[in-house]
Amino acid sequence: MKANNQVKVAIVTGAARGIGAEVARRLASDGFAVAINYASSSKEADALVAELAAKGAKAIAVKADVANPDDVRAMFETTEARLGHVDVLVNNAGVLKTVPLADTADALYDQTFDINVRGTFNTLREAAARMNEGGRIVNFSSTTLALNMPGYAVYNATKAAVEAFTHVFAKELRGRNITVNAVAPGPIATSLFLDGKTDEQIQTFASMPPLQRLGQPEDIASVVAFLAGPDAGWINGQILRANGGIA
Repeated sequence: MKANNQVKVAIVTGAARGIGAEVARRLASDGFAVAINYASSSKEADALVAELAAKGAKAIAVKADVANPDDVRAMFETTEARLGHVDVLVNNAGVLKTVPLADTADALYDQTFDINVRGTFNTLREAAARMNEGGRIVNFSSTTLALNMPGYAVYNATKAAVEAFTHVFAKELRGRNITVNAVAPGPIATSLFLDGKTDEQIQTFASMPPLQRLGQPEDIASVVAFLAGPDAGWINGQILRANGGIA
């Protein structure tokens, strides 16, 4: 376990942009050294590292396909070598394409499960062997799982798997003081959500929550920071639905 004065280390997957980038910014501002994982967005990841460094934070960019167990192992090894052993893992990497189940191609099914489910499985398995005692794991589910909207069958199936991982893994880490929770955002104004939607569709989603707006990446980063911090030490195996009251 780290000494109290030693900087804690966080890995954030899919952190080059969107919610992941905002989570990396928030954790860095909270004093973490941050490994910014990316699969292909190297320019964005490097720019974020430079941005955080300019603010006095320690950050590195680590390329890894989370669906590949060798890449995930290498990501942890690189993080350990350059920043130290991991205290916080945020499984943010994910893909979403809405297609009716009957029209879903095998390739899209495979890609969605590989990144959303296998990616989370790979990082959890690696974290079990490497994470510091007293660590925090934050997975990403989605409020779409509660809404049962047409077009989301395959995506929802992946998030149901992530929630199952979260509940069970929290119990499997008994005795190490490691918490495992998940955040389930509602509609958030990022490219993952906005791309492919008409202005009318976006406005429909924005009006659904009682708070009558889309969530912002900062809203979710604040929730992740809470779960990663000392005030959430008694929260374990839970799904926190950060969605403005939509469900």
